[in-house]
Amino acid sequence: MALLLKNGRVVDPVAGIDEVADIIIRDGVIVEIGKDLSIPKGETLDVSEKVVLPGLVDVHTHLREPGREDEESVASGTAAAAHGGFTAVCAMPNTSPICDTGSKVRFIVERAAEEGVVRVYPIGAITKGQEGVALAEIGDMLSEGAVAFSDDGRGVQSAGVARIAMDYLKAFDAPLIAHCEDESLVGHGVVNEGVISTRLGMPGWPAAAEETMVARDIRLAELTGCRLHLAHLSTAGSVALVREAKARGLRVTCEVTPHHLFLDEDVLIGYDTNLKMNPPLRSAEDRAALVGGLLDGTVDCIATDHAPHAAHEKELEFELAPFGTTGLETALSLVNTHLVATEKLTWADVARLMCHGPRAALGLPAVSLAAGQVADITIIDPEARVEITREWFVSKSRNSAFLGSKLLGKASEVLVGGYFALKNGKVVAR
Repeated sequence: MALLLKNGRVVDPVAGIDEVADIIIRDGVIVEIGKDLSIPKGETLDVSEKVVLPGLVDVHTHLREPGREDEESVASGTAAAAHGGFTAVCAMPNTSPICDTGSKVRFIVERAAEEGVVRVYPIGAITKGQEGVALAEIGDMLSEGAVAFSDDGRGVQSAGVARIAMDYLKAFDAPLIAHCEDESLVGHGVVNEGVISTRLGMPGWPAAAEETMVARDIRLAELTGCRLHLAHLSTAGSVALVREAKARGLRVTCEVTPHHLFLDEDVLIGYDTNLKMNPPLRSAEDRAALVGGLLDGTVDCIATDHAPHAAHEKELEFELAPFGTTGLETALSLVNTHLVATEKLTWADVARLMCHGPRAALGLPAVSLAAGQVADITIIDPEARVEITREWFVSKSRNSAFLGSKLLGKASEVLVGGYFALKNGKVVAR
């Protein structure tokens, strides 16, 4: 199989390239990048006026399989990922049953091989059943393909258990992904604690509930030497704590989500349950601090926290509805609209935050636009107009916080191992 990508703007800060060029791909590998290239036979695709990036990866995806295939599955979730421009996703373990044994990791690996449109990297649970008491089968999960460990959705409440987990993971040099939520401080909170929670008449969720756990886990990472990745940070205080930890040389990385970057608590006035998040949407000042963390390098990656839910679940009263928004299909367009088109970020920054940064944080296989590298590639039409409607989604679920938004830019093609997962904006069947 041979493919020639013609006249795209090829951008990869790791490869040191940002120029209009051609790319020759053969048998799933980049063979040559240069000007005026040709191939004797094979397919030629003109990508003029498009941006060619190394393959994007989402390190925080909920595929829901096994247990809630009505909300999402490996097949539908990876199709949604391709639609959004991703070549790989990391699958969170809070499925039903919880992914806490080697056999359950193997199930995800096998399902991805059978039905996945993009690559899938399983994340295992830290504790059995994510109950925060006893360690899960970490060694077995690693041997079956787990890339990191998290009790996402709850977080490890006991500092003692978290310390034991970090000591154990340090021996494997495997990262712990921390969901930073002190449940004793959150209580029944559903929205950010402050003026808006008072106006809504809703129980408040203080920023301190996140920041307390961020500080604890940073201190434990310093004590144990474990690699620590902090999931979906939402407050200015959390960003400041990570910035200080990095200044001290600790092995700490972090992610932020598009919904925390581009929305704040003021949008909650309408009681739209698609805007109910864990952690909750915070203040405008917190949102600005998250953007600032992107710009100064404190934040390592943008992750979607793709959390699909059935329509009837989100149609409940605000306090009873589940937390979360879908995110795989909107993240890239949101980043382009709010950060690239406004010249806050460059496309090289996008490659850093959505390809290289997340891969480095979790130790995933590196991807780069250079000869000899695997052809995992995301091609973007930065001028495409996108209106986010329910019918637009490939995901089984439609609970997007950005329904009705008109955005700029979208992935037009996605290549995984040299094969199209997305072509002309349409998902390509396996």
